[in-house]
Amino acid sequence: MPTFPRSKYLTLSYEFDDFTDPWENRPFLLLQHGNGRNARFWYRWVPLLARTFRIIRPDMRGLGQSTGKLDLEQDIHLEALIGDQLAVLDHAGADRVHFCGESMGGILGLALAAQHPQRVQTLTLVSTPVFIEEQMKARYALGHGSRTEAMEKMGIREWVAATTRVTRLPAEAEPGLFNWYVDEFAKGDPAVQVAMSHLVNGANAASFLPLVKQPVLGLYPTAGQITSSAQEALLKEKLPQLEMLHLPTGYHMVQLLYPELCTKALAAFCGSHS
Repeated sequence: MPTFPRSKYLTLSYEFDDFTDPWENRPFLLLQHGNGRNARFWYRWVPLLARTFRIIRPDMRGLGQSTGKLDLEQDIHLEALIGDQLAVLDHAGADRVHFCGESMGGILGLALAAQHPQRVQTLTLVSTPVFIEEQMKARYALGHGSRTEAMEKMGIREWVAATTRVTRLPAEAEPGLFNWYVDEFAKGDPAVQVAMSHLVNGANAASFLPLVKQPVLGLYPTAGQITSSAQEALLKEKLPQLEMLHLPTGYHMVQLLYPELCTKALAAFCGSHS
């Protein structure tokens, strides 16, 4: 697991999975996790892709192994996270990547593709909202004043278990996966988790969409609870090179529920634009 200092107070970490033939110059693929998660949440994809791509899986600052002394009011913002991604690409020696981000990670991908187009060859969005709609904010508040208030009062583990059961994963279908997801999410620093949720609640990627000129693949649930049909319509209107694949579930974490279908579509998409 490569690590390097991002600042005096912050060390960034990423996983590098490369099982490609060493005499081939295979393309880089960056897999960016979403809000509150870490690089480990891509584990079902790695065996399916690491013979084709050199895979970079960063931990966002404050999550996973990207640790340090953060000022949570000053250091958790979109510009900082984009800067971290560029720093990871430079450290990994990746001038240009196929970028795949799930949920909030896709918002970061839209920003990176818009602001630094020379670094992004293709963009794949996995269950990525353009913004969090008011009805979703209310649902995640679980009867409290806000999502972050619910997280603080209930505790991260109880909150993520309750919200995951209704929006992210079907608990009864794969109880092992559900329990692992909750346990792994709950390992995150509670203060960082709350700060990241503040960021997500206020994020809006609409201004980036007209600036994204790369080919884009969307891997989305069918009738998703976090990604509405109105938001999908906005993506189709503003992203001229968008291809969309809907997975047969209404749950958010399609990459964990359908890893084979998702990776097959991603590999074909990236291959057609290499």
